[in-house]
Amino acid sequence: MRSMVLTLIADDRPGLVEALAAAVARCGGNWIESRMARLAGQFAGLVRVELPEASRAALEQALESVTGRGVRLQTADGGVTSSEPARLVALELTGADHPGILAGVTRVLALHHVNIEELETECVSAPMSGDRLFRARARLGLPAGLDEATLHADLERIASDLMVDLELR
Repeated sequence: MRSMVLTLIADDRPGLVEALAAAVARCGGNWIESRMARLAGQFAGLVRVELPEASRAALEQALESVTGRGVRLQTADGGVTSSEPARLVALELTGADHPGILAGVTRVLALHHVNIEELETECVSAPMSGDRLFRARARLGLPAGLDEATLHADLERIASDLMVDLELR
């Protein structure tokens, strides 16, 4: 079996996921995992499928019928999965929305060679004031040998500068 990753973006409308799932199924593929969301009127998704090696060309051809309906789609071979990180931790962040929050936090993570396994962000209204809040939730893979206390201290320092509350668990 071959692993493939599909990325798509299209104007949101009913039936997009069904068209993609049907193309995968027609080629003997198995839908393994996905992340999909509607963002600003667009539908975006990442999908990992497995299929027999001999079916790759058939899947790419079947996907052309999906892209013919205004879906922009890319395929990539699934790579060799790397070993699991030494530790997985959760990061939660909340603060008044302003430009640069994510850039500041991810800069610290990159300096420590932390891998972002998953990231979800959103802007919401604050409960009492209605002001706009930025929230982020991430699952982070810490490399072997990273001193978690040092990472936490660096994140706390940037959290103070960015005026956000940050929790690392």
